[in-house]
Amino acid sequence: MKFFVDTAEVDAIAELNALGMVDGVTTNPSLIAKSGRDILEVTKEICDMVDGPVSAEVVALDADAMIAEGRKLAEIAENIAVKVPLTWDGLKACKVLSDEGKMVNVTLCFSANQALLAAKAGATFISPFIGRLDDINIDGLELIEDIRTIYDNYGFDTQILAASIRTANHMSECAKIGADVATAPPAVIKAMANHVLTDKGLAGFLADIEKASIKIV
Repeated sequence: MKFFVDTAEVDAIAELNALGMVDGVTTNPSLIAKSGRDILEVTKEICDMVDGPVSAEVVALDADAMIAEGRKLAEIAENIAVKVPLTWDGLKACKVLSDEGKMVNVTLCFSANQALLAAKAGATFISPFIGRLDDINIDGLELIEDIRTIYDNYGFDTQILAASIRTANHMSECAKIGADVATAPPAVIKAMANHVLTDKGLAGFLADIEKASIKIV
């Protein structure tokens, strides 16, 4: 499973990228706005740092404007994936942009039917939102399972990009289901290394080392 980092914080991306933990990045205008920097400037900096796809989101709501914005965003770098919402206009924009050879990430997916439409429109990625479904007492992981089944049934090339990931458990469950990609905040990716028994074992090890006065150098 590929790891995308869901942030616009350049330093956080660089830290994970140095460890080989970054296969791509997902951003949105609100994330970048929080940094107080220019959207195009930050997006270009991230694209230069990361080899994989970098999702950059349109802000328009009608198809023609989305297409125009998508073309402008795609000029930033070859690894830009234009992010459009899963609306009827978003699907129209997806079809046009994907036919032009651009990567398209269709976001805000909350049903298997929506995912099926995105695949038919040629989406490179579909982004089902796990956490937001969990928030309304619907199992977001079941949606990932349903989309995986449908895409496998018909051989769609669209990659499942599990989004709105809140916990390390979401990451492992998505991997077991077979999501192609999971995008998560840096803190969630780092949390995957944590386990109470690791902490307990390390504490015991350090105590033994201290008692024995063992030194390597």
